[in-house]
Amino acid sequence: MSSPLKVAVITGASSGIGRATAVALNKAGWSLVLFARRSEELQKTRLECSDPAKVVCFVGDVASEKSVVELFDFAEQSFGRVDLVFNNAGVAAPSVPLEQHELSAFQYVVSVNLIGSFLCTREAFKIFKKQSPRGGRIVNNGSIASQSPRPQAIAYTATKHAITGLTKATALDGRAHDITCTQVDVGNALTPMAHGQTLGVLQPNGTVAPEATFDVKYVAESIVHVAELPLDVTVLQYTIMATKMPHVGRG
Repeated sequence: MSSPLKVAVITGASSGIGRATAVALNKAGWSLVLFARRSEELQKTRLECSDPAKVVCFVGDVASEKSVVELFDFAEQSFGRVDLVFNNAGVAAPSVPLEQHELSAFQYVVSVNLIGSFLCTREAFKIFKKQSPRGGRIVNNGSIASQSPRPQAIAYTATKHAITGLTKATALDGRAHDITCTQVDVGNALTPMAHGQTLGVLQPNGTVAPEATFDVKYVAESIVHVAELPLDVTVLQYTIMATKMPHVGRG
């Protein structure tokens, strides 16, 4: 007897946590729809998967309503259902004193990190409610920044705090429809985006110091665990971080 079809949509799948999670989910038997702006990097992710025949790619912009609607149409046409959405795509603005922060930079971070996650959640709900068996799971990449900020990171911090509200509202509105939502707060997983943390990061006391990191595969493995729980079980929020990173007592 064949295993039931399990389909995941992953945004920001062209590198880092998105790529690692795609590889881990596919290894666990999931079919994947990979979404990002860079076609070549998406294909690299696909080819790193153990069963690339079960992986399709869609190039687009998570901040574009049209692109996200087309993504979920494509996912439904490709596999007939969606069981998991990992809202992973995210950007940060340049690190500058708050009074020098450009409005356009702030708005761009909001459009990707918050509006993009909302759009994907909205389109996922449409599919989750009508498919049979109904329901599904959403995982939001919240970041340690959803709990405590770094200096000179107001846009990223504000959007990641907002993800906490999005997660809770999604879990509440999905409750009656077998839709669950999880927020994973990641601290210093070693990805290309986080490489600079090994060289030196601005600290609240004004010094610059390197910070501990950990292998991104552990983030991916934790997401696989959550993804494979039954829909009557919800992990609302969890933190996975380098043990020695300055988070508790950061300020």
